[in-house]
Amino acid sequence: MKVTGNPKFRILARSRNLGLGVLPDLEPRISDFTLWQLVDSAFPTGGFAHSAGLEAAWQHGEIKNRTELISFVEAGVHQLGHAALPFVIAAHAEPERLEEFDALCDAFTTNHVANRASRAQGKAFLSAVQRIFAAVLEMPVLPFNHFPGVFAVAMKALDVPGETAKRLFFFNHLRGVMASAVRLNIVGPMDAQAIQNQLGAIAEEVLKQCESLTLDDVAQTSPLLDLWQGGQDRLYSRLFQS
Repeated sequence: MKVTGNPKFRILARSRNLGLGVLPDLEPRISDFTLWQLVDSAFPTGGFAHSAGLEAAWQHGEIKNRTELISFVEAGVHQLGHAALPFVIAAHAEPERLEEFDALCDAFTTNHVANRASRAQGKAFLSAVQRIFAAVLEMPVLPFNHFPGVFAVAMKALDVPGETAKRLFFFNHLRGVMASAVRLNIVGPMDAQAIQNQLGAIAEEVLKQCESLTLDDVAQTSPLLDLWQGGQDRLYSRLFQS
């Protein structure tokens, strides 16, 4: 095969093929461009229509300053690790059982607002991924399309490793909540990014603590967050669906 282009890049490509430590092709690996596309805020998943209960907590006066916002988001990250991460791990490991996991997630998510938000985000994410990556993704018809399971199986189909998929799941949550905080004028854009950067280390700790949890261990760790989110529909005016 004829090779053209910059010699430096020919050497890099050859070193990959020879397994010399530069991005060895030991297993299917998602393109960096595809990975960046998935985490781009422009990727049309509908996630920015949801605040994970932040809007209701703010309108009820539970979040009045930056410190209380950080406390709220940190509690949400812990809840994400215990209530949603086990579904992501299970579905990524056994995508053929997605329908079973989807039904279990629906039974577990008893808060009607959180349940509705999970189904809406799952359907939006599935629709976007199927239309954009139609050649590589085939999904079964699901009864509910809850976001954790749909997200995990889509990542598996796109050759995103499990460790990366878990971190993408946490990043997606943090980005969405901090974007909601900016739109609600709780903090400004720069401060929101600083908080997100600060909470990245906490998200990593929670991930390490929860990555060994199974579906038998799923639990709600922050009942107040669940309570505030359940009050979303009773707000007189609102920007978000949840």
